[in-house]
Order: sequence, then C-alpha cells, then structure tokens
Amino acid sequence: MRQFLTSITICILACIFTKVYASNMENAYVFADGDSTSILPKNYSYAEGEPKKYIISNISVEGLVQNQEYVILNTINMMKGDTILFPGQSIPMAARRLWDMHAFSNIRVETNPRGDSIDIKFLMEERKRVLSWNWIGANKTQKKDLNQKLHLRRGSELSDYVMNNNIRLIKEYYRDKGQRNAEVTFIVTPDSILKNGVNVTYEVTPGKKVKIGEIVIEGNENLSAKKMIKSMENTKKVSINFFNDTKFHDKDFPSDLVLIEDFMHSKGYRDGVVLEDSLYNISKKRIGIWIKVKEGQKYYYRNVSWIGNSIYNTQVLSNILEVQKGDTYDSEGTGARLGTNGKTKQGQTNVRGMYVDNGYLGYQISAEERVVNGDSVDLDIKMYEGSQFVINDVQFTGNYRTNDHVIRRELETVPGDLYSESLLIRTYQRLASMGQFDSKSFKTPEVIPNRQTETVDLKYSLEEISNDQFELSGGWGSGSFIASVGVNFTNVSMRDVFKKGAWKPYPSGDNQTVGINIQTNGTYYSAISANFVEPWLGGDKPRQFSVSAWFSRQTDSYYNSYYGYSGTYNGWFNVWGGQANLGRRLSWPDPYFQFSIGVNAQVYQMSNWNSFLISDGKCHTVALQLSLSRNSVDDLYQYPTSGSYFSISADLTPPFSRFDGIDYKDPYLSDQDRYRWVEYHKWKLMAQWYFPLTPDRKLILVTRGQYGYLGHYNQYKPSPFEGFIVGGDGLSGYTMYGSENVGLRGYANNSLTPGYGYGVYSRIYSKYTVEMRYPIMHQGSTMVYGLVFGEAGNAFTTIRDFKPFDLKKSAGIGLRLFVPVLGQLGIDWGYGFDPVEGDNSTRSGSQFHFSMGYQF
Repeated sequence: MRQFLTSITICILACIFTKVYASNMENAYVFADGDSTSILPKNYSYAEGEPKKYIISNISVEGLVQNQEYVILNTINMMKGDTILFPGQSIPMAARRLWDMHAFSNIRVETNPRGDSIDIKFLMEERKRVLSWNWIGANKTQKKDLNQKLHLRRGSELSDYVMNNNIRLIKEYYRDKGQRNAEVTFIVTPDSILKNGVNVTYEVTPGKKVKIGEIVIEGNENLSAKKMIKSMENTKKVSINFFNDTKFHDKDFPSDLVLIEDFMHSKGYRDGVVLEDSLYNISKKRIGIWIKVKEGQKYYYRNVSWIGNSIYNTQVLSNILEVQKGDTYDSEGTGARLGTNGKTKQGQTNVRGMYVDNGYLGYQISAEERVVNGDSVDLDIKMYEGSQFVINDVQFTGNYRTNDHVIRRELETVPGDLYSESLLIRTYQRLASMGQFDSKSFKTPEVIPNRQTETVDLKYSLEEISNDQFELSGGWGSGSFIASVGVNFTNVSMRDVFKKGAWKPYPSGDNQTVGINIQTNGTYYSAISANFVEPWLGGDKPRQFSVSAWFSRQTDSYYNSYYGYSGTYNGWFNVWGGQANLGRRLSWPDPYFQFSIGVNAQVYQMSNWNSFLISDGKCHTVALQLSLSRNSVDDLYQYPTSGSYFSISADLTPPFSRFDGIDYKDPYLSDQDRYRWVEYHKWKLMAQWYFPLTPDRKLILVTRGQYGYLGHYNQYKPSPFEGFIVGGDGLSGYTMYGSENVGLRGYANNSLTPGYGYGVYSRIYSKYTVEMRYPIMHQGSTMVYGLVFGEAGNAFTTIRDFKPFDLKKSAGIGLRLFVPVLGQLGIDWGYGFDPVEGDNSTRSGSQFHFSMGYQF
C-alpha cells in the first residue's frame, strides 16, 4: 500500500510539473517575435521538492516538417542514456537552444519520470517559411534597393517581428526619399505545393514627395534666424538653389540642431540652447519645422592662460589662437584654432597640428572655461607636450600588381623621420597621382605608437584599380571621318620584359607607361604615335623621363575623289617628330612644384602640296621645352574634390633669323627658304581650382583659366606651324601643321579659329571655364558624375587683334563616365550665345560634344 501511494504521488507531481512547465513555455513565446532571450520566467520553480537524478530512457521530437530530427537532437545536447537532474536546468536549456534557432513559433516539452528513468518529448510548431517576396507599387530600382535593405531571402522564417520590422524599414526607405506618407501593407498566402511555405506580397503606396517648405526659429532675440537656418548642413528648405537636398532626414536632424547651438556659441552666446522642436504639415507636399531656442546672455573673453607649454612660447601660441581681451566669445573658432573640435579649415594653422606635425604624437590639449563677473570668460589652456615620436616602420596592404618599392618611393612618411600628420596627407596625394589606387578608398593609416621607444609604426590600406586604357574612337576632321585605335598601359615593368612568367598579360608593377595610337581613314590620312614614361629615372629620385615619337601622312586623294579621281593622289604631306623630356619634383617653394625640360624636333615634308604656303620641300623645327607646374589636386584621374593645378610652359626655338644671314624682308624670298628652319616662341598658361561646396565633398566647383600665345622673333618670319585651333570638343580627329586643338563647348569644332581651312591659324587664345560637378555613381573603379558648365573664350590671328573681353560665351550640361579600360568618356550639350567666325548674325546655338580623356 505504501509503495502504491508513493507511485501515485510521483505521477501527480510529474503531471503537475508537466502542466506548469508547458504552460509557462507557451506563455514565454506566444507572439513568436524572435527576440526572446529567455524561454522561462526568472526565478521559476519547476516543481516542488529536491532535484533527482534520472537516466533518459527516451527522447522524441514531433511536429517537424522542414527540419530534420537529427539536427534537433544535436542542438538540444542530450541523448538517450544521459543522466540529468530533474527538476533542473537541462531541459530548459535544451528548449532555449531550440528557440534560438528562430525556426519555431511554439515549443512544448512533455516529461514522464518513471522510477530512475525519464521520457522527454519535444512538441514543435515550425514557423512558416517564406518562399517568395513580392512587391506591388514599387518600381524596379526600389525593389532592388528594398531587397538589399531588408535582406530578403528565400526560405527565411515568417514572424510578427520580421514583418513589423520590415514595414518599419520600408517606411524608413521612402522617408529618406522624401515620401514621408508612404503606406505599407502585406498579404501572406499559403504555398500551393510546400505545406509549411507561404508567399509574402508587400503593397506599397509611396505617396507624394514631401519637402521642407519653411523653417521657423522662435526665441532668438539678437541673432538672425536666417543665419541659424543656414548653419544646418542637412536640413534645407525649398529655395532657388536646386542643388540643396530639401528632404527631411530624421537621422541628420539632431546633429543639425547641435549646429544651431554651435552657431549661437560662436557668436558669444555661450548658454545658447535648442529647447524644443516639432514638425507640422503645410500641405500634402510640404512640411514645416518649428525650432525654439534660448540665446542667453552674450559673453566676452577676458584672460587667456597657457599651461604646460615649453616647446613653443606663449606669444607664438597666442598668435595662432587670435584671442584678445574683450573679444566676443567664440567656442567654435577657438576650438578650430586649437585643433580640438575637428573644424579646422584646410590650410588653417592650429596649435595641435603644429605639435603633431613636429612629431609630438602624444600631444594633448584642452581648454577650460571659467565664467567671471557675469559676462566674461577666462580661458585656461592646458597641454601635455610629451616627446617626439620617430617613424619606425611603414607597411602597406592591397597592392597586388604594383611593386612594393614603387609604393615605398612615393611615401613621404619615411622610417627615421619625425611623425607628421601633414605628411600622411601628402603621401596619399602622391599615391593618388600614380593612378594605380582608388583614392576614394583611402583611409587614415593605422598608427601604432610605442610609448617606451617613442617610435611609431604606420600601416596603409590601399585598393588597386586598373588604369590601363584602350581607345577605339572616331572624329571628324577636314571633312572626313578619322578612326583611331590605341592602347595605353600605365603600370609596366620594362625590367621584367624578358623575365619568364612576367607576361600576365604584360610585365607590370613599376608604374611605367607605354602607349601606342594609330589613326587612319584610308588613303587620305594615317598616323602612328608611341610614347614611354618612366616616373623615377634611376629609381632613387623622382625624375620623370618621357620620350615619344610620331609619324603622319596626308594625301590629296580626298580632293581628287571629290573631282572624280577616286583612289589616286598627286600630293602628300608627311610629318616626322619626336620629343624627350626630363622633369623632377621641387622642394621649394613647396613639394607640389615640378620643373621639366625637354627637346622637341619635327620635320614637315611636302610634295605637290598646293593647299599650304609651301608646296614642295621640307621645314624643320627644333624647340627647347620648359615647364613649371604646381599640383595639389587630391585625385586627378577620377573625381577631384580639392586642390589646385597651375602650369606655365614655353617652347623656344633658336632665333635662326638672327644669325643665318638671310634677308627676310626680301619679298622675292621663296617660302621654302623662308621656312626651311622654323622659329617661334610659344607660351601657355593654365590655372585650375577645385572647391568642395558640401561637407561630404560631393558637390564640387571647378574654375579654370587658360591662355596660349605663339610669338615670333622676326616679323617677316612668323611660324606657319604650332598655332591654335579653337572651338568644339577638341577632338578633330587629327591635327595639321603642329596645331593644337582647344575645345570650347557650345560651338562647332574649329569654328572660332580665324581663317581656319586656309593654312592660317590663331596665334593667341584665352578660355575660361566654371563647372559644378556632382557624382551619380561610384562603384569600385567606375565613376559617373554629372556637371553644368559655363565657358567663354576666343581666338585671334595676332596679338594686335587680341581683345580680352571679346569672348564667345556658352553654357550647358554634361555627363562623365570613368571606366578603367577606356578612361574617361564624356558627352556634353552646350548652347553658344554668340556668332562664330565668319558669321556675325547667327548664334552658334545648340551643340553636342563627345570627349575622351581630359580635354576640358
């Protein structure tokens, strides 16, 4: 009888435990939102009495549709024959591991203790699996973006949490696009084949785009509300400035409110604060923003104390700080000049930068403010100078084609030198100028200081791009179509030409350039040119050596075919030429300067060439080429955002007429004798600036001015070669008589050249350009950006004809595509507002232009 009662008691307790346990399990995840971190309530008591050891006699799993039983058994980490404590943690922990799989919407556990054994049964209810995600109301681009944003994939589980979170993300996506009233619903339909599968369709009603119609500032008594609004970087209202993003960005708005406070602080209102803000609807397309501020009283600086400085004296530091007693309080300007708030402008000297650029890597500075006499502030600037750190080791990763020594020679941060942040910036500019790395992927190098040895290691992370270019293009010149094919390899290693296994597809790694170009249109015109550039001649100093050679041949077959003599020619015009240049970087006035010197030689050979001054004979030119340039542009190859480029060059031939004994005043002197040795001096000037207009450095203003002048030593011997052809896209297919093409959009090719087509070219020109650029797409090495431009320029026959304000003006829009293999491709539409050469009554009007490379 006693044994019977004991058995009955055990069964009752087991039933009570199973019921209570199952009940609590169900309550723990009744909504199955997937974010539960605990299966059971804290401090839960499973059953009364002391835990007892049981041997698992059987474990079973029921309710599986897609999941495999062996996966479940492996997950619970229990098996038949194991000994567990019951009541205890073994079963709850097993259920928790199953729950963490996010594969089940309900888990129940049934237990059946019998003597020293126990049977355990897991009753599972699997979540529905989504077999397809569909969209109604979203376009193709939006579907792609949303699929990526929501990480939608076939076979993922369906839960209330997933669906609610997805709706939130969808609305957030449309809100970022200005469609703040987007509505989202979904439909879940069972799959007709898979029992546990469903198909989900999101129905989206994006609604109209909502922009900021007005921003109202309340509470300002002394400061301009307009200037407060202007201080916000990402919150702009609709205005005539169509470049502004006038959508409301929830994520950026709090930081813009901080900028309003910073603005008040910069004007002396140290206690200025934003009290509250709200949004309100103006119409279906416009919202308003209300911001309430409190300025407080205005403060002034009184005394400034420097504490801890020994390297630089107080006077030097005070000159940088530029704070005098009685000046209006300005925490923003003071922080920028101290270098403590990250708002130092480019080129502005700050105290921290002065120390860090001199090796004081551990330098620390802080400014403590003390309010005195109600409206005055004393500034105590405390600093720890520390010791100078020396660069110990420099490493870099990401170069798979470019050789290590090629990168290392461009580094401005050299082991043994003092650490300097400005040298880090200059190093990245050097690496960007190589054209082998994606400058947009540059990150601040990892700085690893060693406090004990007072040294620092640097690690640069690079991302290589292919800058080789293949050209297949055509142009229109002298009434005919000219086909051009060329290739330009920019990372060649000539020393490995004969190295076995180096041709992949060519010996690479030394940043040398080898190019070849062929142009032809059949029997009328053909040309071939080749070039080679070594950026570090000798390998020890940045001496750039370049050499190039070319040959072209033009015949009169085009004119003969026009008159019915197809396929034959009587006259021809050949040009042989070559040049060699040697340039090197300068350390003065600053490291951005470069000087080069070279020699250019050409031979013009004519036979029965009646369309030029000389019909038969040869003309020779030998010119000394000098060039001085300064380049601080951050990225010349894809999308420059800051810096400037300046160059002045001169091509100078010997003044043969001064010593050859020929009387060039003689009107009977033949043109062959007059121009056997051509003489001239040719000058070119170009200046270009890049200004970022937005904090993200995307909207860029580009300004450019350029001039060219071809002069003579003897007025009776002006050069018939080396003139300028102005107008159009600068791609005329080929050049004649050594002339230089200068593009000016909005006008047809060559249309601004005085007397073009008769062997007479302009000898002086000027051109001015203003562009606004904005990137459309940047993925890897591919870049697309749009632009709007305004241009003005003109060309003149002689310097006496030159009128600096007689300019042909144009404006338009364009698109640029940078592809590694093809280089930069462009299309522009321009409208010329003025007549062209020879037509003083009709505007040039609408013109389309195509470009390859960097003509403009």
